[in-house]
Parts: sequence; C-alpha cells; structure tokens
Amino acid sequence: MYRDTLSLTGPVLPVVSFLARLPTAMCQLGSLLLVAETSGSLATAGLVGGALAAGQTVAGPLVGRLADRRGQRPVVLAAALGNAAAVTALVLAALAGTATAALMALGVLAGATVPQIGPLARSRSVTLVRRAGADERAVATVLSVEGTLDEISFVLGPALVGVAATVAHPAAALLTAAALMAVCGSAFALHPSASAVTPPPAATRTSAAERPRLPSGTYALRGAMVLQGAMFGAAQAGITELTGRLGVPDQAGLVYAAMGVTSALAGFAMAAVPAGIGLTLRWRLATAALVVLSVPLVLVSSLGWLYAAVVVLGVAYAPHLITVFGLTERSAPPGRLAECMAFLTSGIVAGQALALAVSGRLAESHGAPAAFAVAAGAAVACAVLSWAARQPSAPTAPAGSDGVRRAVAAP
Repeated sequence: MYRDTLSLTGPVLPVVSFLARLPTAMCQLGSLLLVAETSGSLATAGLVGGALAAGQTVAGPLVGRLADRRGQRPVVLAAALGNAAAVTALVLAALAGTATAALMALGVLAGATVPQIGPLARSRSVTLVRRAGADERAVATVLSVEGTLDEISFVLGPALVGVAATVAHPAAALLTAAALMAVCGSAFALHPSASAVTPPPAATRTSAAERPRLPSGTYALRGAMVLQGAMFGAAQAGITELTGRLGVPDQAGLVYAAMGVTSALAGFAMAAVPAGIGLTLRWRLATAALVVLSVPLVLVSSLGWLYAAVVVLGVAYAPHLITVFGLTERSAPPGRLAECMAFLTSGIVAGQALALAVSGRLAESHGAPAAFAVAAGAAVACAVLSWAARQPSAPTAPAGSDGVRRAVAAP
C-alpha cells in the first residue's frame, strides 16, 4: 500500500516536505534555549516562546486560506523565505541583547511566517491521490504517512537543537533551521506537485461571503485538536517536573522522544486498519485509548515507570491525530482543504502552549501528578467530544469545481 501511494505522490515530495517541517520543530525549543542563555532569564525565554506560538496559532489558518485561494507555490515560497529571515533576525537580536518587547515582536513574526508545510503537504498529497482515482485506502495511507512524518520531525527537531546547543550554541541550531527552511521550504513550494493544488482563476476572486460554509462537525474536530495539544503540553510539563525532581533533568527530552517514537510507529501502522472500521469509530476508539493510557501517568513516581507509561501512551497519539485529519479531509468543502488542515495544526499549537503554561504552574506547586491529571482530563474531554459531536459528512464537489473531491458515505 505504501509503495502504491508513493507511486502516486512521487518519492521526492515526502522527503522534501519532511525536511521542510524540521525547522518548525526546531524553533520552539531553539528560541527558548537561545533567549534563556543570552538574557539569563527563563521568564523572558518563556515570553518569547509564547509569542512565537501565538503568531503561529493566529496566522496558520490565514496561510492555509491564502494557499487555497492563491495556490501553494507563491504562498509557501514567500512564507518560507520570510520565516528564514525572521528567525535569523531573532537570533541576531538575542545575541545583541535586544529588549524583551522587541524579541517578542520578532517571535510573533517568526511564528506568523511558518509556511504550514505539514497541513499543505497533506492537502497536496491527498489531492494527487484523489486525482489519480485511488480509493479511500490510499487516502488513509497518505494521511498515515503524513502523520508519521510529523511525529518524526517533532522528535528529531528538538534532538537536533539539543545536539547543536551542546556542541556549539543555541544560535547555531536556529541559524541551521533558518537555512533549512530557506532551502527545503522553497523546494517544497517549487516542486511540480504544487500545480495540483493551484486553484482556477475564478477561485481567486471568491469573496469571504461566497466561500462554502463549513459543516458544524468540523468545529468539533478543531476542538479535539486543541485538547490533543493540551495533552502534549501537560505531559511535557509533568515529564519536566518529574525528571527534575528525580535528579535527571537531562532525561526529559529523551522521555518525550520515546513517546514520539511509539506514536510514529503507530501512525505508520494505521494504513493496515481494515477499511470496514469507519473513521467515526476509529475516532471514538482512539479517544478511549487516550483516556485509558493517560491514567497511569498520574501514578508514576520513578524514571523507569515514566518511560513505560509514555511509551504506551504514545501508541494512542498518532492514531487520534491521523483520524481527525481524515475526518476533516472528508468533510472540508472543495477549495478550503488547506485552510481546514492548518486550523487543526494551529489548534495543537494553541492547546499545547496554554496547557504548558497552566500545567507548569501546577507542577511547580503540586508536583508532576497535577500536570499529568490535566493531560488525563483533556483526554476525557476529547472522548466526550468524539461521542457527542455531530459527525461530518463529505460534501459533493459543487458545479464548476475540478471534480477532485467525491462524496463519501459516513461510516
């Protein structure tokens, strides 16, 4: 199945899109380490990191909307080069000891110019597969590949930052990210597959009032991604506090990476799920697994059990993410797919940032179990949402569209 799918998308596109995702995964931790070292203040570093996350959260859907209206090639090219310039400016300003307000402004700019490679790669690959007349299994395989690439990037990115910061300086990590974005982000923008998602001329003149309405169920899917991000943030806060209390703070990144590895493996295996198990059922099963597997985190008190708990929990993460992306792909109106995908990614970033801020305070005052309890609570809320939400169904491509999207019966 993976070989057949790669024959439709081509082998170069996944490689280029993966390399173009790494800078985004590197910048959050890289900016924190850089500002903390140059300013000597963790509070200042947190403010700059929060500004970066805020910029990405707010601007991400706008980038997706522009890509739907203007085509991915010009939008991604401008964003990638702008992001590389913004990250470089942030590095230079931090090294020069610039005031906190200016660093925060540059952080917002660096976040706002993130070219949303992950969501746009999903949109592009799914369009290629559907245009080739492939079945729903091929679409599911594409989403599994994209989910796995995301997980690997968010494991490898911080690891690369840690190595660069240890061997040289956090600035080296961010400058490497900027260079990688300029080269690989531009390569993704200029790849021939970008023409597959170029809108017809009439689409670029569509006003906001004329854009197709979103099914109500898509908002529930966005809420699920915010809750998923909250799980990430709370788990990160709990892991950091517990490893620090155990006297092994350097293990925090490795523990989080272990969770990402099992999540990536689970995502890769999603293509083997029988087609008879519909997306709605998969979503509910995935959220149930999140609830069951997050509870043990509240009870761990040693490094060994922490590793065991997060490795098992990671198995539920990617299946949930991939399924929500799949439901969104099925229900998004023609011409708004990239925007909807970008909203999901922004939801993760927003949920993670908010939960990390809240859970970090709880962990400081009440210990790691308090942060882990937030993660478990987010999992419960996600499960309730999956059962209570009205499930979206696929819209039929309207007259005058390119006919790529097809109606798919709800499971």
